[in-house]
Amino acid sequence: MSFVADLRVVLQGRDFRRLFGTRLVSQFSDGIFQFAVTGFAFFSPENQTTALEVAAGLAVLLLPYSVLGPFVGVFIDRWSRRQILMIAPFIRGLLLFVTAALVATDAPDPAFYAAALGVLGVNRFFLAALGASLPHVVPADRLMAANAVTPTSGTVVTFIGAGVGFLLRDIFGGSDFGVALLMVVSGVVFGLSALVARTMGRRLLGPSDDPDRPQAREALRNVVVGLADGAKHLVRHRRAASTLGALAAHRFLYGMCTALGIILYRYYFTDGDPDAALRGIGLVVAASGFGYFMAVIITPYATERFTIERWVPIALASAGVLTAALVLPFQEWGLPVAGFVLGVAGQSVKICADTAVQRDVEDIYLGRAFSIYDMLFNGMYVLAAAVAAAILPADGKSYLAVVIISVGYPVAALAYRAVTSSSRAQVV
Repeated sequence: MSFVADLRVVLQGRDFRRLFGTRLVSQFSDGIFQFAVTGFAFFSPENQTTALEVAAGLAVLLLPYSVLGPFVGVFIDRWSRRQILMIAPFIRGLLLFVTAALVATDAPDPAFYAAALGVLGVNRFFLAALGASLPHVVPADRLMAANAVTPTSGTVVTFIGAGVGFLLRDIFGGSDFGVALLMVVSGVVFGLSALVARTMGRRLLGPSDDPDRPQAREALRNVVVGLADGAKHLVRHRRAASTLGALAAHRFLYGMCTALGIILYRYYFTDGDPDAALRGIGLVVAASGFGYFMAVIITPYATERFTIERWVPIALASAGVLTAALVLPFQEWGLPVAGFVLGVAGQSVKICADTAVQRDVEDIYLGRAFSIYDMLFNGMYVLAAAVAAAILPADGKSYLAVVIISVGYPVAALAYRAVTSSSRAQVV
């Protein structure tokens, strides 16, 4: 397996191991926190979750990555990244303790969501600093391997953290006090990542001194202009843009699936039992996570056999057909299997989108292209949850939602195929 081989290669570097350890500890903590927020927002015995509340909860979890993403680089390129990796965990830990106190004292939901947004905003800086630090701890010829293994490993560890959160919930209980304890644990674990980061030299991770660097205010203004230039550049590279469009379509449809699944488990499958609902959705998440991992193994071979331009529509169309077959009967067993299918398909498309953007977009536009990528990746997911809030009934059983998802995937596949075929014809 290429993943294991790549991991073995990059782990030979001492500095990479320390940075990698910082990422793993932090994303393990992330898994616990995300489980705590999900449990509190969607499966609390005290709350009667609606599709609108699902949309609001997903917005809290994802919008900081979309809104802050393009702007954090301005500061990541000015402040010591090693210091960010040391200080951010303590700020995040403090905010987590505040969030835990708000939950334990039954504070109004807006106060909780504001504190959670603060936690995730700090985390966005932390993850951006990790990504910008990577080239400083691996040789150039190993950077591709490092880029391949670090996000996948982080995602797997996040799923493991969520699983540990599930086990801790059984110990602490599903009350508000139990959720507060989960957040405290997450804050303590995240603080440990600062201890790992402290083992690295202050200047090891950059940034390098640049006397010609613009002032922060000018740089922030340039971000907006740069995003517009990046979008124009992407449009001129139709294969990269179309693959990014395919990923955006998947994220929208996957967001609808998420909202649908949460409400179905919360009410239709479990008659409102929050603990049973959380166990059910936990199984779906685990199956989806396994699908993500399988996509890492399958996609390199599939793209070599079929090419990206053929594998993307195969993955999308398969996701639509199988989702219809598995979800339309509205049987509980179908959703974990559908989660696995969508995990494989979605991660396959994401890997192809990463590769297409890196392959086709000029290097000077890559940062802006990936900023647009992040905004679409999370923004479309939140938009889908908002649409689902408008169409889902109280118990979640919606044939209309399943039809939109099942038809949307093949339509996205056909659109992608049409664009890439015309692009290839123009090149010829």
